Amino acid sequence: MSFSKTSLKRNWFILTSLVSKDFKLKYRRSVLGVAWSVLNPLLMMIVLAAVFSVVFRGTIEPFPVYLILGQTLFTFMSDATSGAMGSIIESAPLIKKIRINKMLFPLEKVMFALLNFAISLIAVAIVMVFFQVVPTFNILLLPVLLAYLFMFSLGLGLLLAALSVFFRDIMHLWGVILTAWTYATPLFYSIEILPDWMVSVIQFNPMYYYVTYFREIAMWGTTPGLTENLICFGCGAVALALGLLVFRKQQKKFILYV
Repeated sequence: MSFSKTSLKRNWFILTSLVSKDFKLKYRRSVLGVAWSVLNPLLMMIVLAAVFSVVFRGTIEPFPVYLILGQTLFTFMSDATSGAMGSIIESAPLIKKIRINKMLFPLEKVMFALLNFAISLIAVAIVMVFFQVVPTFNILLLPVLLAYLFMFSLGLGLLLAALSVFFRDIMHLWGVILTAWTYATPLFYSIEILPDWMVSVIQFNPMYYYVTYFREIAMWGTTPGLTENLICFGCGAVALALGLLVFRKQQKKFILYV
């Protein structure tokens, strides 16, 4: 990858153009437009809260805030990796016509997911205001958390994008994995209700640490410790390194399979 000033400007222009295109496509012919990015997490929170607040009543307060924090952060990772996974295949006509940095396509999908997450924070703020949850100065650590999760999602997205070019079944399998991952992450339940063996298993789940980090800075007003930051950074760095390694090694073959 070239890092000259001209190359960086060109890549940035392509990235912003692709993000703008995806943004317009997503909300084209939509009456509410961008408002859906706010309403969707709110409606999902209401439905899930109505179901699970009865089951977990008294264990998590306020449950809707706990729920929407985990839900929106997990959705960012889910949308980012799912979008990145199919980005090379979707961009096949462009890849065949012009010489372009192929890594821009999965990167753009992760950036677009981050933009949608930023919009969904309006829904998070509405729920927090309604339940009178006032964030402390720890909320200023949100960009740090997003940097960790961005690395993790991009690394995973690059890996999936490269593999899906050669093995299309991954695109179908990933949806199943995300569903299982949703239930394996304490989004609508507390880890305290689980038996010890399940707690041990969940501690190998990177999303557990990212979601917990978000709740600590936004809901509980605590500062994540050095260990938590190292784990979150480590998961992101390892995922990114692996994704870059596989993507760079295989990208020259993409044009033969897309």
